Amino acid sequence: MSETAAAPRTVILTVDDDPGVSRAVARDLRRRYGGDYRIVRAESGESALEVLRELKLRGDLVALLIADHRMPEMNGVQFLERAMEVFPGARSILLTAYADTDAAIDAINIVDLDHYLLKPWDPPEEKFYPVVDNLLDLWLAADHRAVLETRVVGHRWSARSTEVREFLARNQVPYRWYAVDEPEGRRLLVSAGRDPDGTGADVARLPVVIAPDGGVLVEPDDQELADHVGLRTTPADAFYDLVVVGGGPAGLSASVYGASEGLRTVLVERLATGGQAGQSSRIENYLGFPDGVSGAQLTDRARRQAAKFGAETLTAREVAGLETCGSSRLVRFADGSAIGAQSVILATGVEYRRLQAPGIEELTGKGVYYGSSLSEAVGCDGRHIFIVGGANSAGQAAVYLSRFAKSVTILVRAESLTASMSHYLIQQIARIPTITVRTRTQVVQAHGEEHLERLTLQDSSTGETEDVDAHALFVFIGAAPTTDWLAGVVARDARGFVLTGPDLGVGAEPVKGWTLDRQPYLLETNVPGVFAIGDVRSESTKRVASAVGEGAMAVMLVHRYLEKL
Repeated sequence: MSETAAAPRTVILTVDDDPGVSRAVARDLRRRYGGDYRIVRAESGESALEVLRELKLRGDLVALLIADHRMPEMNGVQFLERAMEVFPGARSILLTAYADTDAAIDAINIVDLDHYLLKPWDPPEEKFYPVVDNLLDLWLAADHRAVLETRVVGHRWSARSTEVREFLARNQVPYRWYAVDEPEGRRLLVSAGRDPDGTGADVARLPVVIAPDGGVLVEPDDQELADHVGLRTTPADAFYDLVVVGGGPAGLSASVYGASEGLRTVLVERLATGGQAGQSSRIENYLGFPDGVSGAQLTDRARRQAAKFGAETLTAREVAGLETCGSSRLVRFADGSAIGAQSVILATGVEYRRLQAPGIEELTGKGVYYGSSLSEAVGCDGRHIFIVGGANSAGQAAVYLSRFAKSVTILVRAESLTASMSHYLIQQIARIPTITVRTRTQVVQAHGEEHLERLTLQDSSTGETEDVDAHALFVFIGAAPTTDWLAGVVARDARGFVLTGPDLGVGAEPVKGWTLDRQPYLLETNVPGVFAIGDVRSESTKRVASAVGEGAMAVMLVHRYLEKL
């Protein structure tokens, strides 16, 4: 993976703990595919995962993963499950013996396995190459950008540098990170004309992003960044059957069902599809995934599914207003432009509330993060990490970060986790020795110069405080809807959540602003043809499964609404 390589080739990775088999697989692959693909082999699941993480950070692409099932410590299915979190678009093959057939069939459900091969596969021309040829063709047919990568040069403790890396990671855009104080970072800045003397001392505006086409972006906003890395930000049409605002599980579900049922559908997302669920390292209580599924995997599959049916996705577009124009609905963007639609589904979800304590605001993005920061997890290796919050999202983050951190401490103000966290997560946390739960404890101050260094914690039962060393603080303290842009148009409750259906009125009382001779449908707001689903809806169930179900139900109600126009 030399930096001097002009155009790194896409990787085929094979992992087998038997050196002889590992060499044989790599030999057969190089013989047929070595001219077009880089063949990388590893002899354990952990070493293969390290290779994949490095490839991801460098912006390389992985087309195919081939894993032997019978490996110690981490078997092939377990490896593929974790590997698909890093490269969800890669195709996969499991190498098995006859006795492993049941495990291979299970893997089809657990990791969406593409194929399993029984060993031995001689001759490869008949039993191995046709399978690999087919999977590589499928991978090439998908939307993979064969580019070098986007390169980001910034300061390790710059809030905007963190935001840019997080934006790229959550949108699954390959990128490579360079610190401004490292030699290669300085060389890139010199090449980009941002650091004439090559010292990095006079570079005031960071991060600098070098786009795949060679263009240089200085402190880009999200929309400028999205435009330059190939994400769609401009709608193809001025008018749609359905506009979905928000790209979490509810919005993605509505896009899939809307587009698949013939509606001209566009999904508008402010940051990245997936919402809070997309940042989850493991969702284990979602129907049909007995061993869990990562938020990134679920999001990627849903996004590709929506695209398959013809739904557009606009990224880095902030919606600022909703207007009614007769039977049409106008969705207005923050830049003043707008798109029209016959119906609108609001699926904007919620955002984590801000932690109120001295030092927190100044250190946000510099060791203090809201939600799970995908780009910061590897940087927690061997460090002391703290998590504030007692709900499932906090528990899932703790389990994930425990893979990297020296210690993870969960801070909750309550007496225990039982009132706010699922039982299965509490049991998982109890089995991980590096995770500690501190109840009746809150953060009262954060300390640090350039980045977070220490926290002051307070025992709420005694009032006593103590200072602890902390490398990172991840905050998950409740959630609030971002619905101010709906004020005066769509009815909301006292906390800002959108009211729908029966919650809009009591008994036969008329709904304020309602113009039709029928009552609003179950998920319909006080504006006919405008629906709300998922976490943004008042009194909704805050679960991925219910959000997905509401997305499907809302599209059914949209059809019912359109039939009566």
